[in-house]
Amino acid sequence: MTETTITFVPETVHKRDVFSETVSGHLAERPEFKVVLRKLDGVPWWARPVAWFLARREIAGLRAVAGVEGVPALLRVDGEGLLRSWSHGTPLQLAKPDHAEWYRDARRLLREMRRRGVTHNDIAKPQNWLMTPEGRAAVIDFQLASVHRRKGKIFRVMAREDLRHLLKQKRRYAPHLLTASERRMLERKAWPTRVWMATGKRAYNFVTRRLMNWSDGEGTEDRIERDGAAVRAALMHGGGVREVALFTYALPARGVGLYAFAETDLDHAGLRARVGEDQAELVQPVTALPRRADGRLREDALQLVATNRLDELEAMMAGEPELAEVLKPIIAGRQNLTDRIF
Repeated sequence: MTETTITFVPETVHKRDVFSETVSGHLAERPEFKVVLRKLDGVPWWARPVAWFLARREIAGLRAVAGVEGVPALLRVDGEGLLRSWSHGTPLQLAKPDHAEWYRDARRLLREMRRRGVTHNDIAKPQNWLMTPEGRAAVIDFQLASVHRRKGKIFRVMAREDLRHLLKQKRRYAPHLLTASERRMLERKAWPTRVWMATGKRAYNFVTRRLMNWSDGEGTEDRIERDGAAVRAALMHGGGVREVALFTYALPARGVGLYAFAETDLDHAGLRARVGEDQAELVQPVTALPRRADGRLREDALQLVATNRLDELEAMMAGEPELAEVLKPIIAGRQNLTDRIF
């Protein structure tokens, strides 16, 4: 299939920020083939130079790693933006892998990228790592990637930092798997990282968090970090609410909304009396929240409901009938319908 025959059919907006809009959908020529568009034609004029600078880095990175298992395939680049294949999987902060196989595969992925002269430079963020349905590693978001013609000292330092950031994920989700040498590596930051932490990151945090109201986590407003504790306390105050789960979703206009699921016997009006729309745009009362066998919330499933990703929910429920019984009434009563383009 050539670029001239590729027609993107949009379905769901996943993320918006000043530099791009991320929209998933499928190909008109192959409806079963899921894709993602980083949409750039709606970027404000003053942000376009930076937006296209980041896009060009992503384009170069994806072209360099074409064919590597675990990275998206670049399908089309034009004035609308760049279209890539959808990466099936669960973000690391939700999957929380605690088995050695995933980390071995993640190292395999980094090795293959290094062979192509590519460093990702943004895999400190757990949401840029995925666990695929087969339990393998995948990585997304190549906006900060570098393609190195020569594998000199700078390349080696940046490749080492990619590996060190993978080990940070391992320390967070599977500390029992860390080896002694990996622990030593975690303790030794490369000099560019030390300089960045002492200088550049402070300026970056000031601009993005104070001026643009973003988080360092996803390039969008981190509503949970900023407002989550107050929303949770307000919903729990007065009794009648057993548990609260908070998630973000893309608003129809630019920005991020806060979606609160409350396990309660109260109705929607009862919850709204406790929390206004200025605190949480959407609140949904549910009889029971989905949980794992050990009692932990199924945050992966609730995130899909909050972002209205019905296709993925259907696939998830098809493989987990017991989960489906809990999710069906939650999906039926979901509050976020606005991020669907159609």
